[in-house]
Amino acid sequence: MSVRRLRGITAAAIATTALITACGGGSGSGGDGKVKLALVAYSTPQAAFTEIIAAFQKTPEGKNITFTQSYGASGDQSRAVASGLKADIVEFSLETDITRLVKAGLVAEDWNSGPTKGILTKSIVVIGTRKGNPKNLKTWDDLVKPGVEVITPNPFTSGAARWNLLAGYGAKSGKGANQEAGLAYLDQLLHNVPVQDDSGRKALQTFTGGKGDALLTYENEAIFAQQNKQELEYVVPDATLLIENPVAITKDSAHPKEAAAFLKYLYSAEAQTIFAKNGYRPVVDGVNGFTWPNPPQLFTIRDIGGWDTITSEFFDPKTGKVAEIERKLGVATEK
Repeated sequence: MSVRRLRGITAAAIATTALITACGGGSGSGGDGKVKLALVAYSTPQAAFTEIIAAFQKTPEGKNITFTQSYGASGDQSRAVASGLKADIVEFSLETDITRLVKAGLVAEDWNSGPTKGILTKSIVVIGTRKGNPKNLKTWDDLVKPGVEVITPNPFTSGAARWNLLAGYGAKSGKGANQEAGLAYLDQLLHNVPVQDDSGRKALQTFTGGKGDALLTYENEAIFAQQNKQELEYVVPDATLLIENPVAITKDSAHPKEAAAFLKYLYSAEAQTIFAKNGYRPVVDGVNGFTWPNPPQLFTIRDIGGWDTITSEFFDPKTGKVAEIERKLGVATEK
């Protein structure tokens, strides 16, 4: 186990932003020769993207490009794009939120054919606790003890929530070898969750607002908290899940050349270093000056069946095994 002390977050820093505009201007191309791209993303990478966009605009490829930025719960953002929200570049928490757009004809089928398989950033699931860890919460078993309140968002809106639950499931099922044991664990865990926000960032805000004894979250969110001076601690469980966050360009982008230039920049050492400064694990070489804990039993989504199988069996809103648990708790599963 490794434990790190984290310090302070302001409410403004952790508020989910529905829509912000960077560098002014209307949509499309203006008379000044500038092109505006629409970035639609899940809630947590906002700070990183703000810095990355500013750096990109200082490059020859980015000097005439401005952006609109929309952030929210991953599933909600994906559904919004599928329903017509303008997007040139999308980055979500889950691969399935990209494949929804592939099925809708909005993202090319070969979106994940590159060297990183379409993955832009990586992280792991960690356990956040109060300063001093007063309840000594260090393991997955500790989270299902009577009287322990765990904060994690709704898995039917939030990608973070699915990563969180699948980390616990994989750890307690032997990476899916004993599905019954894993699902029994999730049943116990969700009984200890007093509120389920619609995004990982909102769950963080709930926890920093004083509710709960533990927070299941991305490692990068915990680091974000540290950088914003919130007094927390977090534990890296021995067995936890590697988080992989995908990115893609939409097929109907009015500015595919500029969108491709921005996507290429996102994989540069410069941009990946900015992601690393914001707590994300880089996916390319050349990012130096960072160290990351290596959990001895780190596993991937592929180790527990892959997204297609997991989504169908666990997260179908009507027939999924997690949906069944949630309905018994009175939690909404249809969005």
